[in-house]
Amino acid sequence: MKLIESFRNYLLEEEFRINILNNKVNIINYTDISNFDSNKVTIRHRNGSVTITGNNLTITRLLIDEVLILGDIKNIELR
Repeated sequence: MKLIESFRNYLLEEEFRINILNNKVNIINYTDISNFDSNKVTIRHRNGSVTITGNNLTITRLLIDEVLILGDIKNIELR
């Protein structure tokens, strides 16, 4: 039963998560993109927001619950 529960949690994951990679930020389970331009992206989630600043920021993946931001990332601020 533990295997089934782990698989279910993986498929139905609802926890907000940020993965920081080389010049990429992958955000999972966000609620809204409140600001987007080439220098600043602000994304809201259930408990607050994340602001990513940098240069040449672009959204390369946009799904209902996931967004991938590429660019010269200078700062990531959690609120």
